[in-house]
Amino acid sequence: MFPLRDENPTELTPYITFVLVLANVAVWLMVQGAGAEAALTESVCSLGAIPAEITGASPSGRSPCAPGGLGWSALGTSMFLHGGWLHLIGNMWFLWIFGNNVEDSMGHLRFVVFYLLCGLAASGAHVVMQPASAVPMVGASGAISGVMGAYLLLYPKVRIDTLFFFVIFVRVIPLPAWFMLVYWFAIQLLGGFATPGAGGGVAFWAHVGGFVAGVLLIKPFERRQLVEAKRAHRKLDPREIPNRGWF
Repeated sequence: MFPLRDENPTELTPYITFVLVLANVAVWLMVQGAGAEAALTESVCSLGAIPAEITGASPSGRSPCAPGGLGWSALGTSMFLHGGWLHLIGNMWFLWIFGNNVEDSMGHLRFVVFYLLCGLAASGAHVVMQPASAVPMVGASGAISGVMGAYLLLYPKVRIDTLFFFVIFVRVIPLPAWFMLVYWFAIQLLGGFATPGAGGGVAFWAHVGGFVAGVLLIKPFERRQLVEAKRAHRKLDPREIPNRGWF
C-alpha cells in the first residue's frame, strides 16, 4: 500500500515541511553527490549513525566504513542523508503528505522541534536495539515516522487515497488514516522482530521508535484551536490564528 494524497486541507502554509524537503534534497545533491559512488560512500560513512561507534561495542559483522564517524552527533546528521534516489523520493513523498497537516496542527516552529525530536528518538531506538551493528544508518524515515504517529492521533478518520497492488491487481482505494498507519506500524514492528540483525538494509526499529515518539509528543505540541477547527472542517479567520501560526 502506498499513500497518494489525503483529504485534509490545511489552514497554514507548510513552510517548514517545504524547507525540510528542500534541505534533504540539497544534502543529497550537494553532500552526497546525487548518488555518485564516492560521495555517497563518504557521506554515509562519515555522517551516518553507526551504532557500534556510538556505543563503543565490538562491531558485529564487517564494517563497510573505516573508523572515525561522528559518534553521537551522527544521530542528528544521519536523518538528512539517504542511500539512493528511491529512498529519498519515497521519504519526501511521505513527509509531504503527512507533514503539512501535522505542521498545521501545531505551528511552524513547534513542528521543527517536534520533527527533530522524533528523528533523534528514532536514531536512538535503532542504536539501542542494534548496539553492535557496524552498518551506518541514514534516512529521514525515522523522523517522518514520528510525523505519521502524530497524524494517527490527530486525524484517524481522514481518508487517504492509497495505491493498493497485489500481483496484477492495482487500484486506488480510499482508506481511513488509522487503518493505513496502524498497518504500516505493524509491518515495521514485525520487521524489527523478524530481522534481529541488520534488517536487510531497513532500520525497522528506527521507524518504530520514531512512530512511538510522535504518538507520545503530539499532545504537548499540538494547538487545540487548529486541530479542532480542522476536525470540524471549519475555516479559521486569520485573526484566530495567534502569531500567524509560528508558535
